[in-house]
Amino acid sequence: MKYKRTFFASGLLAAVAFLGISCVNGSRNDKQAASTETTPAGEEKKIDLPYDLANPVKYNMPQNLFEISGIVFHNGDPKEVFAIQDEDGDLFHLGLTDKQSKFTKFGGKGDYEDVAILNNDVIVLKSNGELHSFPIAEIAKPEVANVVKTKDLVPKAEYEGLAADEKSGLVYVLTKEIKKNKSGQTPIYAFKYAGGKFTPSGEFNLADKEIAALSGESKMKFRPSALAKNPATNEWYVLSSVNKLLVITDANFKPKATYPLKGSFFNQPEGIAFDRDQNLYISNEGGTLSAGNILMFKLKK
Repeated sequence: MKYKRTFFASGLLAAVAFLGISCVNGSRNDKQAASTETTPAGEEKKIDLPYDLANPVKYNMPQNLFEISGIVFHNGDPKEVFAIQDEDGDLFHLGLTDKQSKFTKFGGKGDYEDVAILNNDVIVLKSNGELHSFPIAEIAKPEVANVVKTKDLVPKAEYEGLAADEKSGLVYVLTKEIKKNKSGQTPIYAFKYAGGKFTPSGEFNLADKEIAALSGESKMKFRPSALAKNPATNEWYVLSSVNKLLVITDANFKPKATYPLKGSFFNQPEGIAFDRDQNLYISNEGGTLSAGNILMFKLKK
């Protein structure tokens, strides 16, 4: 009898010990599984966009900016926006709520796509890659006296995006499309700018496959229309009117996240800019039932 009791007690202790070990191991396994959880292959974790793309403040532009293309602020000052439109060589400037705009002529008829300001100089990009530059002080005149035209700076292609980085003193020219491009990459050319002269200072590429993967697409022909650098984060915001897409990249143009441009707000998004308070602006060409406009997205607090 004593032997049976001893055996029973020993068995009970062993069972309790086994259950305790099992519970501990189960807890450890659960924690380990949680700590080693990974994102499935082909998927990327979404970064939180600090702007609500579904709730902009909308500013309609005057009729002469129906085909508004590029936009920019001088030193990030939102009191006055500088803009161009596709067909005429005019630099417009106005307050966002103004019913009329002032403009200065800097060139003849042409396909002007984007505008930037660096070192108090205005730089305008044509679709063939030609750049026009002149002092911003010239906007006080009806017509710019001396415009510096720079040709053959970039390879033959179609160009739509231009941006300037005040910190580095660099100008970036973004390719929209290269005929018979089989590389699956969109080139971006960087130039040091001083005294009306552009000095090559590097080349970057946007990878279509990476952008497609972030967008949840099997493949994509990315055709960007504008870019701007967030001065607070050093991230690039790349806009595509054709793809109706906003792409966020790091400082070296490696894609980090994509956001679809949904709804009737984005008729034809062609321009993008930040003000000094980090608010985001996107300009749209007008359509059948809408005027050209600029949308402001306030930085989330």
